[in-house]
Amino acid sequence: MSGRPDSDLTPDTQTSPDTAERAPETTEDAPEGAPEDAPEDLSETDDQHDDEHDDEHDGGLLEEQARRARWAAAGTGIVLALAGTAAALLRVSGTAPALVPVAYACGAAVCALAAVLGARGRTRRALWAAVAGVMIMALGDQFD
Repeated sequence: MSGRPDSDLTPDTQTSPDTAERAPETTEDAPEGAPEDAPEDLSETDDQHDDEHDDEHDGGLLEEQARRARWAAAGTGIVLALAGTAAALLRVSGTAPALVPVAYACGAAVCALAAVLGARGRTRRALWAAVAGVMIMALGDQFD
């Protein structure tokens, strides 16, 4: 890394020689119809107006992302809880030791807790609860 910035500019940021020659550089070169005492605050108020709309847009975007995260956490918890319950029921009817279906049932209960946490907006805790539930089910499967 040389620390030197790239010398090539993208086409939209390059200035052509004709536009540089035609552009007025001082107020003396400005067109005669342009008011000299024009308020320079207009750009600042436009920036403030744009910032307000950006904040509103960002707020809506954050709400949408939070809603998706809640739905994803709740849905994942429900699916894992149903899978754990089904596995526990299948293992109860088989010849597996009693610890195996109990582990699946406990893992399913933890995943159901993850679904509840996800629905309430505690998505990080729901993620960790779902991971713990799956680990409990995997541990129970090792006893088989």
